[in-house]
Amino acid sequence: MRVLNIVTLILVIVGGLNWGLVGLFEFNLVAALFGEMSMLSRIVYVLVGLSALWQLVPLFRGDEARAHA
Repeated sequence: MRVLNIVTLILVIVGGLNWGLVGLFEFNLVAALFGEMSMLSRIVYVLVGLSALWQLVPLFRGDEARAHA
């Protein structure tokens, strides 16, 4: 579980940084690397979204120990 938490946290950070770049500079790093709405870009977006959901689960469970495990 610890590895999954770390991987999902990294993906959420990457997604947040990408949105920051889009907002500040109108530059989409994921699209630049993998192509505008290519299959690989869509996979990255889905993985980032699922990672965000995974990171939200401990907040709603109130399980603080599991959030940092």
